[in-house]
Amino acid sequence: MSILIRRATSADIPLIQSIANETWPVTFADILSARQIAYMLDMMYSTTSLTTQIEQKKQVFHLAVDEGAPIGYISHELNYQSTTHTKIHKIYLLPRVQRRGAGTELIKTVRALALANKQTALHLNVNKFNKALGFYQRLGFAVVGYEDIDIGDGFLMEDAKLVLPLP
Repeated sequence: MSILIRRATSADIPLIQSIANETWPVTFADILSARQIAYMLDMMYSTTSLTTQIEQKKQVFHLAVDEGAPIGYISHELNYQSTTHTKIHKIYLLPRVQRRGAGTELIKTVRALALANKQTALHLNVNKFNKALGFYQRLGFAVVGYEDIDIGDGFLMEDAKLVLPLP
């Protein structure tokens, strides 16, 4: 696999949506109901929501591309909540390419950007039942707590909060 990481723009929203729509049902099949998956995809990945994230909320998306085809994405925000921390909001890879290094490359890209911007830590949340928790821990992230986030319509995000200190 020869992975290229490139910054995404609003023009890439359909690619991000396509990856999310293929990835989420597989990733969360054993964790969330189909109804909650559909609700969250609409809430977080509608064109309006993604446009707002990119253009107003200071979230930067990067696409992982293999042989010209987008295979995953990551989004992050520098200086999260007016701190010297970078928040990784999203990271997803198509199921067929997971465990082949693309996720590590996406994290490395955000880590390098964070270091270049004098950030002191990376933060992310992951569903506490998600198998990806082990992936983050292997990269050096530590669980620092748990939180349940009410996202409406009777649904919760039941997350582990992770931090990776930066030198």
